[in-house]
Amino acid sequence: MPPPVIIEAAINGTVSKEHNRHVPVTPEEIAADALRCIDAGAAIIHNHIDRFGATVGEAAERYLEGWRPVLAARPDALVYPTVHFGTGISYEHLVPLAASGLLRVGIVDPGSVNLGSTDADGLPSGGFVYANSFDDVRRAFEICREHRLGPSLAIYEPGFLRAALAWWRAGRLPPGTMVKLYFSSERGLFGAPFGLPPTTTALEAYLELLEPTSLPWAISVVGGDVTQSDVATEALQRGGHLHLGIEFYGGPGQPTNTELVEAAVALGRAAGRRVASPEEAAEIIGLP
Repeated sequence: MPPPVIIEAAINGTVSKEHNRHVPVTPEEIAADALRCIDAGAAIIHNHIDRFGATVGEAAERYLEGWRPVLAARPDALVYPTVHFGTGISYEHLVPLAASGLLRVGIVDPGSVNLGSTDADGLPSGGFVYANSFDDVRRAFEICREHRLGPSLAIYEPGFLRAALAWWRAGRLPPGTMVKLYFSSERGLFGAPFGLPPTTTALEAYLELLEPTSLPWAISVVGGDVTQSDVATEALQRGGHLHLGIEFYGGPGQPTNTELVEAAVALGRAAGRRVASPEEAAEIIGLP
């Protein structure tokens, strides 16, 4: 029997209400949206907070404001944050979040990538580099190992995965690691593409790198609709999982996160795979 499919809902990211009126922003909105997504079939919830430049402690408390109602209603829920955007990018907020007892999933983005828009000529434009040095990555893995968090690895391009696999070969990946393969449409996150496109050929390249491991993996389409992509069908047939939500959605209309989760549930069922509960997802991933 095929294994159940883990559905992760990335419910907001940097998306504004102007872009999608359904995006949850405040802790109250995040809690309500997360619970609806879990009821619809999501096993993991990922969200950002509306506090840029906050201290580590302030950021951790803002996350907890949104998570406490979720864990009170669903103690089995799996929730986790993005990186901490303070004076720079760091992972230190994972420490107080782990101390709260509400966090089981960590985050490690093992690489750097240019993210931006396009100019009038269609050329990539912008000066933002999403930068995670090798030392930053080492610190993030150390935090996850010390505080028994399963690292969720965002793979924006192949170099991210090759860096993570160096940790796997050394036997240093913390227990509960999950790989998320981010494929980019032509519009990407902010208007310019990055990494590999959402094709079965690109998926094969990633799976070749992952072949020696038994790491669980999921796919996502940034700037598109993963449930309408051929790569999602192929991934489900190959034992992969699905990452989706308003954060990366670039299809038509302004769907709710619940609608996107429901579409993923239907896609999984069409592939002969039932949806994993949060408890089953924790077991599949091997969370501490």
